[in-house]
Amino acid sequence: MEAFFVSTAIVALAEMGDKTQLLALVLAARFRKPWPIVMGILVATLVNHALAGAVGSWLTQMAGPDVMRWVLGLSFIAMAVWMLIPDKLDDEGSSDHSHWGVFGSTVVAFFLAEMGDKTQIATVALAAKYQAYVWVVAGTTLGMMLANAPVVWLGDKLVKRVPVRTVHMVSAVIFLVLGLLALFTPVVNDLA
Repeated sequence: MEAFFVSTAIVALAEMGDKTQLLALVLAARFRKPWPIVMGILVATLVNHALAGAVGSWLTQMAGPDVMRWVLGLSFIAMAVWMLIPDKLDDEGSSDHSHWGVFGSTVVAFFLAEMGDKTQIATVALAAKYQAYVWVVAGTTLGMMLANAPVVWLGDKLVKRVPVRTVHMVSAVIFLVLGLLALFTPVVNDLA
């Protein structure tokens, strides 16, 4: 359960002010149909994070514990730095897919915008750290929904009230602590 709760919290915080959250705002303003947008976000996130979680699980099996400790530690520290860099909505993430309908446009736009995004990279790292694929994917997906669904429904009012810089700082500290813990916590081998 720790993997679920940590994954949910990290992704919800990392998503604040992220380009996919900005994309949710753009889609809500453009289509004004919250349910198909929210369902599209859910489907795109599930597919994207399921793939990212699979990569993280695969990495744990391919690398030894010492290598994974360094990879995870440095990845989390890199995420801490990345959290301090403001996101902007890329044009590629909001291209016109209106012939696919609101749901289809949201799935395509969100899936593409999430490729290589902070939360996708965090999902890879969390799946590798916790080795709890289902809990990590469920947690990161819930974190995305917690950050993006309110934006779809409440839009501009919500985004203006959230101190995005503070949220990014808190997220950066969390990633930094996770990175340092990964680097400096010794690997315990089973002696059974």
